[in-house]
Amino acid sequence: MTSVPSVWPTFVCRDAAAELRFLVEAFGFAERAVHRDGSTIEHAELTWGDGGVMVGTHRPDDPCGQPPGGASVHVVVTAPDALYDRAVAAGATVLRPIEDTDYGSRQFVVRDPEGNVWSFGTWYE
Repeated sequence: MTSVPSVWPTFVCRDAAAELRFLVEAFGFAERAVHRDGSTIEHAELTWGDGGVMVGTHRPDDPCGQPPGGASVHVVVTAPDALYDRAVAAGATVLRPIEDTDYGSRQFVVRDPEGNVWSFGTWYE
């Protein structure tokens, strides 16, 4: 039996299809499932290592929905320099360029086209 990640950050998007393409191209997420209603993405799952995120189209009438672009997520990586170059090449907006922190992580922070903030960095003890 494959283990299922127990935490799934969820992103609602104005253009969920574009967000999916961006997350795959810029960061290397892998599509696990995409459920559509016509051209609208109702629910999608993207994996990253043993974790993942969910993406869907924003629906103003959804009582549980959040506004698009308000999320912030940190992702642990082993090769942040290569990922930084990939993200920048794909059009991510750099908020903090790649750097070594005083707490032992090598990391960077970018914004995706929907306005979500992503930080990627090495794990520190």
